[in-house]
Amino acid sequence: MIELLRTNDIVLISAIEALLREAGVYYFVADQNMSVLEGSAGFLQRRVCVADDEADRARRLLREAGFGDELREA
Repeated sequence: MIELLRTNDIVLISAIEALLREAGVYYFVADQNMSVLEGSAGFLQRRVCVADDEADRARRLLREAGFGDELREA
């Protein structure tokens, strides 16, 4: 899996999840449970990851939707 972005902005994560789901891109939000355990203070960032073979497509989708600034370096 390739990490696309890392953030503690749950609204951003929800928007990206909806975008990827709609496009049929398999994704995984890592560290979601760890964020809950730390008390939801937003200290631990969640990571949005996609399958290696979907990374380019997912990056393109996110850029086209205006989320390009949120992406981690390839």
